[in-house]
Amino acid sequence: MSEDKSVAESTEAATTATASMSSCVSSDSSVDSKEDVSMTTADDDSTHSDTNDTNDTNDTTTPTSSNETSNETSTEITTEEESVESFESEEELMKKVIAEKTLGNAALLSSSPTAAITHYTNALTLLNTNTNTNTNTNITLSPSSTTQKAILYANRAQAYIVLENYGLAILDASDGIQTDSTYPKGFYRRGTAHLALQKYKSAKQDFKKVCILKPKDKDARAKFSMCDKLVKEAAFAKAIMSEEVIPLSQKLNVNRILMNLTGYDGPHPSLSGEVLGEGESEIEEGLFHFGNLPLKFVIAAIARFKDQKLIHKRYVARLLINSKKYFESISSLMKIAIPTETDIPTTDNEKENTKNNKKPHITICGDTHGQFYDVLNIFKINGYPSSTNPYLFNGDYVDRGSFSIEVILTFLLFKAHDPTCIYLTRGNHETKNMNKIYGFEGECKAKFDDQIMELFLEVFSWLPLAAVINDKVFVTHGGIPTTPTTLSQINAVKRGMEPPDSGIMSDLLWSDPQPFPGKSPSKRGVGYSFGPDICEAFLQQNDLSFVIRSHEVKDEGYLVEHGGKTITVFSAPNYCDSMGNKGAFIHLDDGLVPEYTQYEAVEHPEIRPMAYAAGMGGLFGM
Repeated sequence: MSEDKSVAESTEAATTATASMSSCVSSDSSVDSKEDVSMTTADDDSTHSDTNDTNDTNDTTTPTSSNETSNETSTEITTEEESVESFESEEELMKKVIAEKTLGNAALLSSSPTAAITHYTNALTLLNTNTNTNTNTNITLSPSSTTQKAILYANRAQAYIVLENYGLAILDASDGIQTDSTYPKGFYRRGTAHLALQKYKSAKQDFKKVCILKPKDKDARAKFSMCDKLVKEAAFAKAIMSEEVIPLSQKLNVNRILMNLTGYDGPHPSLSGEVLGEGESEIEEGLFHFGNLPLKFVIAAIARFKDQKLIHKRYVARLLINSKKYFESISSLMKIAIPTETDIPTTDNEKENTKNNKKPHITICGDTHGQFYDVLNIFKINGYPSSTNPYLFNGDYVDRGSFSIEVILTFLLFKAHDPTCIYLTRGNHETKNMNKIYGFEGECKAKFDDQIMELFLEVFSWLPLAAVINDKVFVTHGGIPTTPTTLSQINAVKRGMEPPDSGIMSDLLWSDPQPFPGKSPSKRGVGYSFGPDICEAFLQQNDLSFVIRSHEVKDEGYLVEHGGKTITVFSAPNYCDSMGNKGAFIHLDDGLVPEYTQYEAVEHPEIRPMAYAAGMGGLFGM
């Protein structure tokens, strides 16, 4: 793109570049109300999905239970042992079943997936109980009623996909396939969940079956072809993995990124605000060493982002290369001290940020997912980051929202200005596979190019995995390891890589809390859920008070669980423009008593979530 191209223009370019793929990869977020609904029928953008991050080198998925995005996600598959209404005829039974399914469809289409799951579960409970040979009302279902049962499983699978509970979606879709193996959407739902988990081989087999059942369905054929391509790419990547590759950050000559002053009218980092000459490259480079970047440039860049413009690629490259060097130099586990009364504000910015605060504190934010204008609202409410008004952003800065570049650059610019004003941990979306599916890769290449994307991946691979605040509060994106683990072990975790499928790093990025004791395979289809006993043992072992994590949408922006020992904070309000949730952040002063601030979503330019996802947005009903 040109050096001063607007973000809106880059969106148009990205849309044009991916139009053919987008037209093939259309939505299957529909719910079935009849026996035969088109494979590509879409509902009203009320459904969407997150994902999980496992490579397809070991393509086996054995989901059992899971836990993901919202207060909604604590929902379990309801057991069918409670007292259930009985019927004497199939006609009476199916009338009640269809009524529940209709309520479920309406709930799913109105962005209430948890309510939809409840209605679908009610309908399935009625069916399973009244057709059980061990009960007094053993009704034999007709073929059409059997198909309705398969539809219920497929629709509930879609609701789980909306909640990003891909493990449960795979279970339901498989049950639907077992119920009626001629119903194509069972395979389609399972293929969608497998694809979200990067289980490309399994997804390919499912979409192949859809193609057999619906040979004229262009969408299924497109997804089958896409999975086939991804399987080959994964095999190629595995084949070259052993080759030693010099990182781009070590070989890119940033000085060769020329600046056309007639095409760029944005800010410059020099103290004078002017572009530096060819002989001043070392001075320019030095400005991006952490702690040297002028605040004036940071604020000017943010204002430019707000106007849907970008800073020059050369400055972005310098920022990313120095960010990688900085994060590489610090530990996997950060130790953060809350400011004290003696940390007196010195600049006008710091005084403005702290004038209304009773006590010095740190602000902890959860997922922001490319919702740049909501990030600006956080700063409007709470002040810009500074050494006396520090922030900890807890991962998942990118993907989904279509202003991910602006979000992550804003955070890194503040970090380069003053490393003590903002702290960043890695989320499960700061990974290569997630970026490929959920939009950041497409956005980065549309707004900049492949080189900048490669540099971002290097930075992401070195982000810290967790933090301890005042030696008592543990903060990480997903959750705690499900096996006994010390802080020293967390600090020793090797970084500079994509997350493995299991182990401490995987747990920190992917784990979720569950209300009952012990650990369970995650509803997400990867990782585990941890109970209050696991949490308490981790806290006692490491002399900690409580855990703050993110990773899940919460209706109120936060949720306190495990008797106050586990707190979830989520800072992207009205997630993906569809969930209707509030955002929240947490203040912690030296008393370590969490104080919550909630806020609603603000308006943003008319660029939809997943706009840069190269057709993948349609895959998940966006």
